[in-house]
Amino acid sequence: MKTERLYYDYASAVPFEANITEVRTLNDGKSASAAAQRASAALILDKTIFYPEGGGQGADRGSINGFPLLDVLEKDREILHIVNPGAGMPEPGPATLVLDAARRRDFMAQHTGQHLLSGIILRITGKPTVSFHLGEEIDTIDVDTGEFSAQTLVEIEEAAADAIEADCPVIIHLCPPEDVCSFPLRKVPPAGEEVIRVVEIQGNDFSPCCGTHCKSTGQINMLRILGAEKYKSMTRISFIAGRRVLRDSRALRENAGIVSRSLSVPVMETGNGVLAFIEKAHVLEQRYNDLAEAAAEIKAKALLDKNQNNAVLIECFENEDMEEVMRIGRAVQKLTDAILVLASMRDLKFAAVCAAAGQDVRPIVKEAFQKAGGKGGGGANSFKGIFASEKDLLAFISMVRANCSVQEQGPQAP
Repeated sequence: MKTERLYYDYASAVPFEANITEVRTLNDGKSASAAAQRASAALILDKTIFYPEGGGQGADRGSINGFPLLDVLEKDREILHIVNPGAGMPEPGPATLVLDAARRRDFMAQHTGQHLLSGIILRITGKPTVSFHLGEEIDTIDVDTGEFSAQTLVEIEEAAADAIEADCPVIIHLCPPEDVCSFPLRKVPPAGEEVIRVVEIQGNDFSPCCGTHCKSTGQINMLRILGAEKYKSMTRISFIAGRRVLRDSRALRENAGIVSRSLSVPVMETGNGVLAFIEKAHVLEQRYNDLAEAAAEIKAKALLDKNQNNAVLIECFENEDMEEVMRIGRAVQKLTDAILVLASMRDLKFAAVCAAAGQDVRPIVKEAFQKAGGKGGGGANSFKGIFASEKDLLAFISMVRANCSVQEQGPQAP
């Protein structure tokens, strides 16, 4: 028995009475226990208010006899209502259907908005929409053109606003295939259909479509283009419609308020305020870098004074992070060809580096590094690593110092 499809004319949260004619058990588990845990049921109804996924639009949500509706699919011309039965499997018989009307109205606004947007783009630019995606948060259409100017996007958005304010009727035409060519369709209708459903937005668009739509453009409420970017050889336009625009505006206003209060500028001047703040931050960052380099040079000279004539300079810094330690190391390398083994207690990291030709840091650090359980590695001129604890890092430094001390003393006399 075919399911009577009532979803095109029903978008209310008021409970609707129907009958479950068949219950099928589904599962994707490989073992009995896994199957039991992931078991779901596919319900066949005599009539349904739930739209199945198709035409680029997601399926409705809601409940059937209190069971949450997970998905609605059309397979082999049957409409399957997927629910998770939990403790008890649904049974054939009377069923109360409750539609998630807010989700349905949202999708209707997005889908009708997409038709309107694509029709306007075709009229203004002559470029057709190749594909579209109706998302849970943001919608996209791919238009067969390399790019749109910012001014063109504004013109398209304003034309959509004009059509929404005009409250143009949305008219549904059910056509035999041989009659569908009488309409100036924006895209080719599907083949093999007994009846083709043509959605007309009066004065704006004709398109074959099986989705749910508003009764007029006024119900879209608002359409906002979020941006456009190059996608393959096309342009991908992101947009939102309906109450998503209100939520987006509210979120932007809240964030603009935070920026406004933080920078002490009016909300409508936050853009210039942020730019001024970034410019000031760049100046301060450059000043900081200059001071950090100067400080590094001072610390480098102090390190050399403490380790005069040593072929290997070993130092463990307590308060400096590894970035600052490496800055000091670069300053030291300008003054000596010695091998440097420098560590940061703050980051539990170290680096062994050398600049002179023919030097190799690995004989000095590699064995101690492995014994202390370090993670990292490197080559002849640079060997870096990190340790799990201060104890491990200090043990590593101690072993390196001992190794260098032995090498400096040379072989013992017999």
